[in-house]
Parts: sequence; structure tokens; C-alpha cells
Amino acid sequence: MYEPKFGDTVTDVDGNVYHTVTIASQTWMTENLRTTHFNDSTAITLITDSASWGNPTKTGYCWYNNDSVAYKNNFGALYSWYTVNTGKLAPKGWHVASADEWLTLENNVSSYISTSKTLAKILASTTGWRQSLNSGTVGNYPAINNASGINGLPGGYRINYIRSFSKKDSLAAWWTSTQSDTIRYSVGLSLHFDQSYVERRGYSKWCGLSVRCVKNN
Repeated sequence: MYEPKFGDTVTDVDGNVYHTVTIASQTWMTENLRTTHFNDSTAITLITDSASWGNPTKTGYCWYNNDSVAYKNNFGALYSWYTVNTGKLAPKGWHVASADEWLTLENNVSSYISTSKTLAKILASTTGWRQSLNSGTVGNYPAINNASGINGLPGGYRINYIRSFSKKDSLAAWWTSTQSDTIRYSVGLSLHFDQSYVERRGYSKWCGLSVRCVKNN
């Protein structure tokens, strides 16, 4: 069993400080990324209007409901996948986790089942989730969630096809650096309040999802 090790931090180019957890050979941020600049100090475009958000291949970020005061510190920013694909989003020495790196994390924390009962609950935060009556789901008895320290919060996402915000308190969704295909989709990883498993599927690259970073080995 790999015990999580806490205490270190990493700072992005904006000066935001993130806590980290080391599990086996991986060191992860325990908070969603909230930088507004690439790691070369170039500003990322803040996109608030729906028409601009749907522009193919456009890099950009937003805050849930376009409200940085309410959502920045707790939930971080929502980024288009094109922003992830620049390779400049994470702090230097770090990178946006790939689908395989998420899978490694899941394998490394699987022994925490005795504490948090299901894999989704192991990765999910103990607060913020809509209630679920189904045993083993993220929203059922959330007090035992987060045995890993990853602290996945239900920050929702920005939907590509209607370009509105949805599922705050019921969904945590993160981009990976892995493409499903080169045209429309890339792999996202998500937790749902009423599910006991980690979902891995293709999201449209125009969606706005959260981002977690892992330290370079």
C-alpha cells in the first residue's frame, strides 16, 4: 500500500500556490489549475461569451458561470482542450496528466478501498457533492471520500454544444493530454455524484473542463 505524502507545494506563473500529494512515484496537485497565463507568461484569453467559446481550435479559459469570485479559489478555471494542447499550461517542471497517468494513479490508490469503499470515492472530495442514496457512489456518505488526498471537487463544466455551464455539485471533470482522435474529441476523466466508478471518455475539445497537473519525473 502506498501511503500519500503531503506537505509540498508548487507555484504557477501567476503566483497561485497549490498543495501536492505524492503517491508512489507520482506527485499530483491536490487542487485544480487556476492560472490565467501560460508558463512562458503569455496571457490566456478569458472567454466569457458563448459564440467565442465555440470557435474551433481557439485557446482560452473561463470561470464557472463567469464568476471568478465564487469559483476561482475552490474550483479553478475551465480550459478548452486546445489550451491544454499547447504544452504550456502547467507550471514548469509539471505537465497536464495523461490518461495513462490517471490510470496509474487509480492503480496506486486501489488499496484505499477499505477506507473510501469505491475508486470514485477514493478520488473525490468529502464536500460539495449532491446527495446520492445509492451506496458506494460519490454523493453517498461523502465523509469517507478522499482517502487518496486527490480531493476531486464537483466544479462542473462548460458544455460545448450549447456553451453553457452545467453540473456544478454533481460532476468533477478533467482534461487529460490524450487525444481520442485528431479532429473532435480528447480524453477526459470524470467523477459523478451518483456513480461509484471513474469514467474515462471522449469530450469535445470545445468543452471547458478542469485540469490537474502531475510533476515531471
